[in-house]
Amino acid sequence: MLRCSIKARDALWRLRTDKDGVVSFEYVIVAACIVAAVAAAFGTDATTGIGSALSSAISTIATAVINAASA
Repeated sequence: MLRCSIKARDALWRLRTDKDGVVSFEYVIVAACIVAAVAAAFGTDATTGIGSALSSAISTIATAVINAASA
């Protein structure tokens, strides 16, 4: 158990002093912000926000295509 603890501590120490590790953490933070922004814009379902607008627009287009095909 002590050996695993030491290895974990050493890995965290190398990550703390490694500049590339900082960049990868920045990418993770940016990715999380993008996911949050997309989730806020589209919502978690298609009943609100942009999801609702897209759903109604697709329904309108589908109705127009069906009406044009049957005319």
